[in-house]
This record gives sequence, C-alpha cells and structure tokens, in this order.
Amino acid sequence: MAILRFAPSPTGRIHIGNARTAILNWLMAQKTGGQFILRYDDTDVARSKTEHAEAIAADLDWLGIKPARVEYQSKRFDKYHAAAEKLRASGHLYACYESADELDRRRKRQLARHQPPIYDRAALRLTAGDRAMLEAEGRKPHWRFKLDHATVEWTDLIRGSQHIDTATLSDPVLIREDGSYLYTLPSVVDDIEFGITHVIRGEDHVVNAAVQIEITRALGGTIPAYAHHSLLIGSDGAGLSKRLGSLSIGAMRENGLEAMAVVSIAALLGTSDSIHPCADYTELVEGFDLAKLSRAPARFDEAELNHLNAKLLHMLPWNAVRNRLGYGREAFWLAVRGNLEKLSDARAWHEIITGKITPVIAAEDRSFVSDAATSLPAEPWDSTTWKTWTDAVKLASGRKGKQLFMPLRLALTGLDHGPELAALLPLIGRQKAMDRLA
Repeated sequence: MAILRFAPSPTGRIHIGNARTAILNWLMAQKTGGQFILRYDDTDVARSKTEHAEAIAADLDWLGIKPARVEYQSKRFDKYHAAAEKLRASGHLYACYESADELDRRRKRQLARHQPPIYDRAALRLTAGDRAMLEAEGRKPHWRFKLDHATVEWTDLIRGSQHIDTATLSDPVLIREDGSYLYTLPSVVDDIEFGITHVIRGEDHVVNAAVQIEITRALGGTIPAYAHHSLLIGSDGAGLSKRLGSLSIGAMRENGLEAMAVVSIAALLGTSDSIHPCADYTELVEGFDLAKLSRAPARFDEAELNHLNAKLLHMLPWNAVRNRLGYGREAFWLAVRGNLEKLSDARAWHEIITGKITPVIAAEDRSFVSDAATSLPAEPWDSTTWKTWTDAVKLASGRKGKQLFMPLRLALTGLDHGPELAALLPLIGRQKAMDRLA
C-alpha cells in the first residue's frame, strides 16, 4: 500500500506537466490500494493564493483524482520550527550572514579561478563574537543544512542506480533571513510525518533527492522510494514553458477537451505502451508499471491530444455523455459521435437535424432534387430508409455515386460532409426532409 503525495504550489494553475506527475502518483496509489495525498506547498505566503488552491482542486477533480486527504504547509509551521531546532541542536543547521550580492561576487571569483561555484562554508569559521558583531550591524542569518560530503546512493524506480557526492553541492539554504522556509525542509518533514512511501516527481528534482535523503536521516525519518520521470517537451523538441497558458488543465477543460483524453496522453506519454484513448482509469491502473517509463524526454503534441480527444468521443456510449449534453437521444449520439472533435461540436449537428437550415441546391441539380423528393418513402423510417430511397432515385434518374449522393446531402444538411445519412435521415424526419428538398 503506497502512500504518495502531489505537492503543487498554489501560485498559479497546473499544466499538463504537473498533471502528468499527479496522474502517475494517483495510478500508483490505485494500483497498490494505497493513499494519494494532496499537499499544498504554500509556505510562500505572499505568492500563494486561495483561488489558485481552489483551481488546482477543481482541475484534479475534473481529471478524476480524489485525494484521501488535503494538507496545507502554511498550517504546519510549528512542525517545521521543531524540525529546525532539532537540526540546530545536532549541528546540522548553521547560521550564515552573507548577503545575496556577497554570495554572487564569491561565485564569480570561484568561476574565474575555474573552481566549482559551491558555498565554501565560511560561516562555520565565524566565532560567537563575529556573529554578535554581524547581528549588531542589523544582519539577520539565513540557515544552511550541513551536508555530509559523502556519496548518497539510492535505486530510483525509473532511472535505476543513482549516486551523488554531496561534496559537489552547496549546503542548501533551508530558512531565509526573514524566517520563511524554502521548499526542502517542509517537504522532508511532511514526507516523514505523513508516512510517504514513494515520491514520484520530475527528473529536475534528482539532485534534491540526495539532499532530502541526508535531511531525512538527520531527522531520524524513513527514506521513501524515489522515482524521477522525464520532463515533457514540445513536438519541436523545445520546452513547454512558453506555452504553459494554453497547456494549463483549466484551459484544456474550458476548451472542451475530455478529461480522460488528457489523462490518457499524460499517463501513456514516455512509456512503452501505445498512446490510445481510455474511457476510464481501469485499463491505466491495471497496466501501470513505473518500469515502462523511459528516461528519454517525452514529446507532448497538442495536435495528438486533439486527435486522441476525437478518438475517445467516437467510442463513448450514450450513457457517458447524456447528462453532459442535455439534448438529443441515443440515436442522435450514435449518428454524430464519429464526426466530433469535441463534445460541444454535437450542438451544431443537433441544430442541423432539428432546426432550420439553408439547403444548398445548385441550379443544375434543382430538377433532380425535386424529383428525388417525390420518391421519399412513407414513414416510419429507420436505418434502411436511406438505401431504399436512393436506390429508387438512382433507378429513376440514372445518377450514381457522388452525383447522386452529394446533391441530396447538400439539400438535407447544407453541408458537403458529415455523419452517414442513413443515420441522419430518420432523425430529420419525412416532413423536414420534404421541406428541404423542395
């Protein structure tokens, strides 16, 4: 029973990349009969907004993700204060007084000398008197975690054996000068307290894993299993950052895409499985395996998503859409679904069937269409009526193929494309068909 968390910062809307991480965590929770926790990383109180948290919750709900519990880091500062005191007492957390400008100049000097730009632990050489003097000048410390400068090893469930020598890293700042926390410490504290067994997230956090493993050990916690998936790139091989507005889950929902189309592409991208539409989570849960995920960047193509959305609609039964449509009958849905890219497209076909249209009848076809009207069979009509009628028209007119069918389609629907007329004709009805042909 895996316990997993999705930890967005409520500073904006989540996009397809975030959704992919959430979906992978959700699938593992479902696969193992475990628990999915939604944890808002909102320690940045100034930038975190309630409306963003509500939007994230709405997006996850639309995607079919139902958290077992919801947590807010902004309500847990007492836990982080206690952890920080424990690290100070054990010598793992130490005060530093350098300004951002001073650190920047130091990094530039290191680079000029062809040295790695990592923090040199100068603060550890300060005496109590030095610290008192700096504080008397009005300086407030930021607090760094003292890394072990050893090789941290773990088996990543996607990337395999990993090792990072923390001597190559700067001691990370865990607490800013104003007392606010950066991401790292609250995340570790929460993972320990919530009993997180697996952390599934993007590969941009691989180095963070080594740091978090050391902090977890220092706090006496259990180290979770890590799985770092590849990041999404565009179909052109470039990153998605410039197009995140259109790729937000909220925008996809507002644009009329199906939730399971988004879920399907997010879950299957970068795996050994083919990308195909799944009507619900059942197939995805049954087939879920982190071993299927490739380390290569996964290419996300909006055109592929739109195509997948259409394929999903084409396979959906009436019961899956009837409450969302609010109009039509099962026969209508079965007739038009194969011509839809988005569910909202069905409205236009409903208007064509039930409303008033402008028939399109070329001058050279007027006599043909008028004569065809006289051959319309008596009702009731069914799926065989179209063939019965066109067979009679063909025999009477001598027309066949496109010359026969296209003028009738244009007269009956006003369009030169669309669903099979064998399915549409009974929905249009004899009287409406007569009026349009006339």
